[in-house]
Amino acid sequence: MADRTIVCKDCGKEFVFTEGEQEFYKEKGFENDPVRCPECRKARKSQNNRGFRR
Repeated sequence: MADRTIVCKDCGKEFVFTEGEQEFYKEKGFENDPVRCPECRKARKSQNNRGFRR
């Protein structure tokens, strides 16, 4: 397994999906590769969590 370069579907920027991240995804049972870069994932996650404070 080698590092892979993926283009973010939100911002269009390329990001590297490392071997370590691929192993993590595999261990968690995720079948799809990420489609957003880490920055866009973080922004989307914080946007989705607005108003749901526990």
